Amino acid sequence: MDLTEKTLSKKNIYSGKIIDVDVDEVLLPNGETSKREIVNHTGAVAVCALTPENKVVFVKQYRKPVEKVLLEIPAGKLEEGEDPKEAAHRELEEETGYIAKDLELIADVYTSPGFANEKISIYFTDELSKGNVHLDPDEFVEQVELSIDEINDLVTNLKITDAKTLIALQHLLSIYNHSN
Repeated sequence: MDLTEKTLSKKNIYSGKIIDVDVDEVLLPNGETSKREIVNHTGAVAVCALTPENKVVFVKQYRKPVEKVLLEIPAGKLEEGEDPKEAAHRELEEETGYIAKDLELIADVYTSPGFANEKISIYFTDELSKGNVHLDPDEFVEQVELSIDEINDLVTNLKITDAKTLIALQHLLSIYNHSN
């Protein structure tokens, strides 16, 4: 069975700084039509950074949509046409002051493909040097560095709820558990 939906019409209903929202009329596989509300996003990057002291660099940041301060790996949105790896280098330094010698791609993931096209490229690095923090004027974060044991405890006790961070930490923990 062909599961694809053919777009019959597209109407932009909102254009903002971070997202655009379209309503598409689609032809379903069974011949019926339906509407799809789609959030368009340029994409994002995130970095799981391990310091020479074997601590992972996090940021605490208030997230208005969930009305909570979340513990996350450093992340940020891609600029239009920006290379994800370059953006990851930029975001890591902007938010934490760390400069990565190299970055390894862990995964490309869609955040909520039921209504959004946002894709996050998640990277790992354990080759860091110190640079300078350069937060955006409307960005307020607190940097936190946690040990592998502290991370294990947070993950086990369901204290980390950010998906990109959990994906990165599962990768890190699998590497760490295999080497010990």
